[in-house]
Amino acid sequence: MRDKHIISLIESMPLSRLRAEDLATVVSHAKVCSECRQAFEAAQISGILLKERALETIEPAPFFHTKVLAALRERQTENELWAWSRMWRAAGALASSMAVTVAILAVLNFVMPGSQKDSGPQEITSVSNAYSAEEVILNQRQLTEDQLSDGQVLSTLYEEEPETVK
Repeated sequence: MRDKHIISLIESMPLSRLRAEDLATVVSHAKVCSECRQAFEAAQISGILLKERALETIEPAPFFHTKVLAALRERQTENELWAWSRMWRAAGALASSMAVTVAILAVLNFVMPGSQKDSGPQEITSVSNAYSAEEVILNQRQLTEDQLSDGQVLSTLYEEEPETVK
């Protein structure tokens, strides 16, 4: 038994979880082997220390809860500021160019028309088509005798041709 050390058995699990025959083997071997006895005593002491430490209750310092929550709020505020600065760095040029574009369009729409001569509404007409934009879009122009209605066009297109007799 002197050639076979039990250190691996002691290190495999806590002493309280060893089976009865394994614990008997450890105790009997520890009586004859000083190296294994030292390991067995160290395992016993560490087990006792762990149990005692687990039984202790440690009370937090006064105002610990308040200090932790204040630190968390401060960190969240810093993170929010950091997020806004990152977002502004990423989209700042785009937002600035959009603001400048809106300002230019406002100047063109509100300042420039006042500086031109107001000659009334102008209609753009072409030589081949005498329709104004409002008449085409809003269909405000009434049919005249020259123009055909939709029904007349369709009846002309789909008019039945008389059958020829063979």
